[in-house]
Amino acid sequence: MKNLQRISGSGAELRTMMIIVCWLLAAGWAEARVRVEIQADGTRKIVNETEAQRARRAAPHLVAMPDHGEIARLIRQHARHQGLSPRLVQAVVQVESGYNPKALSRKGAMGLMQLMPETAAELGVKNPYDPDENIWGGTRYLKQQLKRFSGDLALALAAYNAGPGAVQRHGAIPPYPETQRYVEKVYTLYQGIVPASIREQARDLARVRQREEARQRGEAQQSRGRKILLSRSTENRILFSNVPPQKSSRTGADSGRR
Repeated sequence: MKNLQRISGSGAELRTMMIIVCWLLAAGWAEARVRVEIQADGTRKIVNETEAQRARRAAPHLVAMPDHGEIARLIRQHARHQGLSPRLVQAVVQVESGYNPKALSRKGAMGLMQLMPETAAELGVKNPYDPDENIWGGTRYLKQQLKRFSGDLALALAAYNAGPGAVQRHGAIPPYPETQRYVEKVYTLYQGIVPASIREQARDLARVRQREEARQRGEAQQSRGRKILLSRSTENRILFSNVPPQKSSRTGADSGRR
């Protein structure tokens, strides 16, 4: 509220600001710290979560849900309707939002299962912040990815996080640190252990990425170390280059005849 004291402007602007603040309070966002957090590796962060919600999202095991059973009931109902394990859906909800129905990511993902606006529209979810609608849409979308990738849970989870197009392009879990961590985290919460195949794939992708980064650094250093050379073309034009000119093969032959 201190920021409001520093706002200068017309009475209409101040009234508008007060209406927005009152709406946020009524919506239950008063305890949340509304912010945008952009990590160096591009990791998605929820921008309106409390410390308790953050702790639930980051917990290394499935935690109790905070709403006295309503979210748990919805998870069981929609998971079973889609033929999914309720424990799997709970793991996705915990990693995505920490059971925060009003969660909003910096990329615009909404609600408990973090539905993107276009995904929510395709699924027919009219209010992504309604827990019933959100879990209904999220479980449908997760089931669609399982069908798309022939029941491969790791690929389905990667598609849920990064999009099915990215999974199809790579033919595996995409080499995105965020997506790799996401799949491992959901697997850990769901099964208590990450399959060795996922760990091996993550290590292989990390090695490839490290080699590529090392190659790019080497090329950049080499490029910076080259001198700019000045020469003239056969048409007497001035040429600038950082590559030394190659000696003509005729030079040696001519010198041999002298």
